[in-house]
Amino acid sequence: MESGLPSKPVLLFFEDEGESATSIAQVGNLDSMEIERHRFPDGELKLRLPAGLPPQVAILRSLNNPNEKLLELLLTAQTARQLGAKQLILVAPYLAYMRQDIAFSAGEAVSQRVIGRFLATLFDAVVTVDPHLHRVATLHEAMPAANTRVINAAPALSDLIAARRPHALLVGPDEESAQWVAQAASRHGFEHAICRKVRHGDRSVQIELADASFAGQQVVLLDDVASTGHTLAHACKLLLVAGAQSVDVAVTHALFEQGAVAALLKAGVGEIWSTDCVRHPSNAVSMASAIAGALAQVLAAVADQYRD
Repeated sequence: MESGLPSKPVLLFFEDEGESATSIAQVGNLDSMEIERHRFPDGELKLRLPAGLPPQVAILRSLNNPNEKLLELLLTAQTARQLGAKQLILVAPYLAYMRQDIAFSAGEAVSQRVIGRFLATLFDAVVTVDPHLHRVATLHEAMPAANTRVINAAPALSDLIAARRPHALLVGPDEESAQWVAQAASRHGFEHAICRKVRHGDRSVQIELADASFAGQQVVLLDDVASTGHTLAHACKLLLVAGAQSVDVAVTHALFEQGAVAALLKAGVGEIWSTDCVRHPSNAVSMASAIAGALAQVLAAVADQYRD
């Protein structure tokens, strides 16, 4: 068996995530190398990886707009192994297809299970931030890779809120947000409340405010994912009617579709803050240090397995 691993494993990245890769590599003392990407006129992709890869390789790809990126990961992972990688770690700050964890009607694909197992066949370990797990307790259940590391963004968002709104009341727009709200609230002793959501479709939701006093409060709506913004906008309107002094929004993953931010501002949201797990103008919190720390743990764990 081969012995000895390079002191600096390589972090591979695509051009559009170069800034994030540079930050993570600097904090984690890693070498970073870009994957060249070319699209042919017929839509097919050609990727070119650096030749002569070390045994340990991490690949950074945040999976917003995921469909083409999943194909990129298939091509990249198999090519990396051909070029010398013995262990592959996926660093996916946002992990797609985690929300559908059961079949709600006959014949539906349970995407969490399908995509999770697909990625587990490509990678030996996975590092991600706040995956949307509802009826599944751990990421390993959805993605049976040998090693999984889940980073919680609630502390970092809580620190930002403490600096911007030190007397905030944290509010979760639905029951699924309760875990993130409770964690963020406990860090700085914020009061918090959870609303109830009834979803009738992607763009049709009904919100019921929690039984709490919102009059004069600086409310911060906190959630893991925001895409259409409809739930947050509806909650904001209700909170302002209930007497809230202000309403801001803090989310881990800013998946905002076109028009979503405008809809939030129109509803009365003051400021929008997000982590840089998904690149967006609202990014106010860097997760590079936390990701680099988790990646270091994974690299050490898989190195031990490699030597064994």
